[in-house]
Amino acid sequence: MASVKDLRGRIRSLKNTQQITKAMKQVAAAKIRRAEMAQKQARPYADALGEMLQDLIATSASIDHPFMNPGKAGVPSGVILMTADKGLAGAFNSNVIREAERYWRQHSDARFYTVGIKARNAVRRWGLGDRPAWPLNAPSKLQTAHELAQSVTADFTAGEIGDITLVSSKHVSMMVQRPEMRQLVPIEREAAAPKDAGPRGAVEIVPSPEFVLSKLLPKYLEFTLFSAMLETDASFYAAQLLAMNNATENAGKLIDELTIAMNNARQAAITKELLEIVSGAEALTGT
Repeated sequence: MASVKDLRGRIRSLKNTQQITKAMKQVAAAKIRRAEMAQKQARPYADALGEMLQDLIATSASIDHPFMNPGKAGVPSGVILMTADKGLAGAFNSNVIREAERYWRQHSDARFYTVGIKARNAVRRWGLGDRPAWPLNAPSKLQTAHELAQSVTADFTAGEIGDITLVSSKHVSMMVQRPEMRQLVPIEREAAAPKDAGPRGAVEIVPSPEFVLSKLLPKYLEFTLFSAMLETDASFYAAQLLAMNNATENAGKLIDELTIAMNNARQAAITKELLEIVSGAEALTGT
């Protein structure tokens, strides 16, 4: 049985840990509000951009753009793996990395582009060497999305990769963050076509829908990556809030259990001392 001194030290250590997890929980609660607000503010632009892309694809007879054509055959796939920069968020990062690893097991020649320090470290552990990497918490996420989009676009148009697949986290709710894999490029005409078959007003586009589409598609890829970064940010803080809340509650339960054990140990020590005193007194009386 542990001594009273040892138990008191463990309780003190747990209380210090509980203060840290409680502080991290409050920080995550404050940051997730800002992350969700940024995500909601970007959503109308993303919806409008998607609708415009659908309309242009529907009205274009022929689209001569690399994003609308199949990639070069026999070349590796391009995978954008997006995680957080930090941990202490439960299984948030490991779930996304596990999804990417499953894809890598099936496509061993895949070329990775990582966003987030945890993603970069995972690719290095797989023995793939240094790959293009960007931090998630950069001063400007829009600039990071722009650089990432330029990098993958250049490799795709040069025929070094055959497609562009994004592996990131989808923010379902405060309790659920689900890893998601989706192919961004090439864009399938059927998938991008408008879902409703209702009549649409005639729109005159100058100089041509194909020209506007050639300018819109790179922006669409860039903003899709930017939106995924905002969603990853919100998912990370939601997962961290839940993890730190559970850690704080578990620390409280352990403190209660150790307090009971310490009281029992102290009571046992007092009882032992009393028995020794009584035994000594009886021994002296008997002599």
